[in-house]
Amino acid sequence: MAWEVKKLADIKSITFMRGNGLNKSVLDDNGTKKCILYGDLYTKYAHPIIKKIVNRTNFEGKVKSKKGDVLIPGTTTADAFGIAIARSINEDGIFLGGDINILRTNNEELLSDFLSYYINGPAKWELASYATGTNIMHLSNKKIQNIEVPIPPLPIQKKIVEILDSAFERIAKAKENSEQNLKNAKEVFESYLQKVFENKGKDWEEKEIQEFSKNKDAIVSGPFGSNLKVEHYKESGIPIVRLQNIGKGYFIDKDIKYISNEKAEELKYHSFKSGDLILAKLGIPVGKTCKVPDTFPKGIIVADVVRLRLDPKIISYDFLLFYLNTNLAVSQLTKNISGATRPRVNLSNVREIKISYPKSLEEQKEIVSKLDNLSEQTKQLESIYSQKLSCLEELKQSILQKAFKGELTEVSS
Repeated sequence: MAWEVKKLADIKSITFMRGNGLNKSVLDDNGTKKCILYGDLYTKYAHPIIKKIVNRTNFEGKVKSKKGDVLIPGTTTADAFGIAIARSINEDGIFLGGDINILRTNNEELLSDFLSYYINGPAKWELASYATGTNIMHLSNKKIQNIEVPIPPLPIQKKIVEILDSAFERIAKAKENSEQNLKNAKEVFESYLQKVFENKGKDWEEKEIQEFSKNKDAIVSGPFGSNLKVEHYKESGIPIVRLQNIGKGYFIDKDIKYISNEKAEELKYHSFKSGDLILAKLGIPVGKTCKVPDTFPKGIIVADVVRLRLDPKIISYDFLLFYLNTNLAVSQLTKNISGATRPRVNLSNVREIKISYPKSLEEQKEIVSKLDNLSEQTKQLESIYSQKLSCLEELKQSILQKAFKGELTEVSS
């Protein structure tokens, strides 16, 4: 199907603009004016066509939308592929914030909804290639103008948009169901986990976590920031564990940093070894805990990480790991949080966490075995639903590719 192809720069009916004058500080739930910030394009509007404006403000912005605008973010902390999105808006008078590229069409030669779908589909990789930067990616109108777009007759554009609207609506519903199933699987496990530790047996006791060792250095936090700085990091050497390496019940073996043997020796009080538990005393949720894997025989923790090395003859590390990731433990820490922008607890709060446990190690191990089995089943379900979500995203791209090759309109006509 031979459709005319033009660069966006050569389509005279498109004006290229930039949003201006809005940021998060001016948002107001009780505001009377509708607005869109560049970050909303990532977080609030998943569909290529914006159906309903979420944010409000009382601030008088500098740039207002017109029906037929296509919005493309101008900056992101994600990768180049992440910035390569477009959202069309069919409403006048919406204030548009800074770092939004605006492609203003008149819907006479090229429909804005058609263009938005095309940029999110066949043009996505090309658009991503125009992003510049490293930690922060940028995308300019000047680069966007290079994108080549097919321009079928308007009736065909409308037909393609109708087909894609219908397909994306069905995919969105399927995605919603899969996300709910994924959430349900996690909640079932969390609920069972909570009940296990709430339904105490006759021989259960309650102790502060620091009572599980006679060694006063059993629970230690990382060194003060001034003692371990970024400039101490090396390409190899002794690994350090940071907050981003601690998952809820699992270790995240990514972006590992290292320090020299000499620096590690200087900071040996803050050391860890494989099998130790490590806990995050900063962030949301505060207190998430994991076990150091065998692949990390030794290393150093950073300031907002706590290392726990207790008596395994009294408490099973695996039992304690499950317990510390329940709300029973997290809620004890939450009530002691300080700091608004960076919520954290101190070391004494961690040492004073109360743990309910059966005195029998055998009973602890039996509980762990049951939880391990349920955890494995939950992970299998999570994997299935996550795979479904991935397949739905691939289906979107497949449909977009076919639509702009004219294959879907041929079938439906």
